Amino acid sequence: MSLRVIKIGGRAQGDPALATALAAAVAAGDRVCVVHGGGDEVSQLQRELGAEPAFHNGRRVTTDGDLVVVRMVLSGTVNKRLVGEFAGAGLAAVGVSGEDGGLLTCRVFADGALGAVGEPASVNPALIHALFAGGFVPVVSPVGRFADGRGCNVNGDDAAAAIAAALGADELLLVADVPGVLDAAGARIPWLDGEGMAALITSGGAKGGMIAKLESARRALDGGVARVRIGNLSAVTDADAGTTLVVHAQRRPR
Repeated sequence: MSLRVIKIGGRAQGDPALATALAAAVAAGDRVCVVHGGGDEVSQLQRELGAEPAFHNGRRVTTDGDLVVVRMVLSGTVNKRLVGEFAGAGLAAVGVSGEDGGLLTCRVFADGALGAVGEPASVNPALIHALFAGGFVPVVSPVGRFADGRGCNVNGDDAAAAIAAALGADELLLVADVPGVLDAAGARIPWLDGEGMAALITSGGAKGGMIAKLESARRALDGGVARVRIGNLSAVTDADAGTTLVVHAQRRPR
C-alpha cells in the first residue's frame, strides 16, 4: 500500500475526471491525502468585493481582510464542493483545514512581506492518521495558524509538501495545468535534480506558480519524501507521467 499526498490546483479541480481518477487510485490500494488550492475562486470573490488580488513569485499577498475571503472560499466553498464530488465517486472523503487538530502550525513567510501568509513550521499528522485508520480520504484546505493562534494563508504546494514529509509519504504529486515542468520549447522535462530546479528558477525558465511548486518539491525531498512529481491529472493514475524530481543526479529514475 502506497501513501500519497496529491495537491490539486485550482483549475484541475474543475476537471470532471478528477473524482474518478482519485477513486481509481484508492481502489488500487493507495492511501490518498488530498490538499487543494482554489486561488482563482479567491481572486474572483476578492474582485467582487472590490479588492484586486496581488501576487509575488506565484504566492498570494494576504491582508487580514483577505484572510476572511481565503477562509470562506478554501475551507468553505471549495473544500465542501470537492468532498461532495469525491463522495459521488464512492470515496469516503472528509474535509478539514490546516487549522483543525493543529495540523499546520506556521511561521511568518518572508518576514511578513506577504502579510498574513505562513509557511509550515510544524505539522501534527495525528488527524490525518486517524482519518486513514477510519478508512477516510482526507481533503485538506491550506489554511493554518501561527503559534500565537492567528490564522494564515498557506501556499497549497507548501502545505502539501509539509504534510507529505510529516506523513513519510511515498509520493507527493503536485497536479498542475501542464503535463510537467516544461523546457523553453514547451516540451516536458522527464526529470530534474536539485541543481536543475535551481537553474530553472534562476534563469527565469520557471515563472510564477511553477517557482512555488519547485521550491515546495525541494522541501519535500529534503524532508524525506520518497518521490515527488509535477504533472497534470493523468499523473494521478499514470506513474510515468509528469516530471519526476530528485535531489541528486545519481538518483535519476531509470
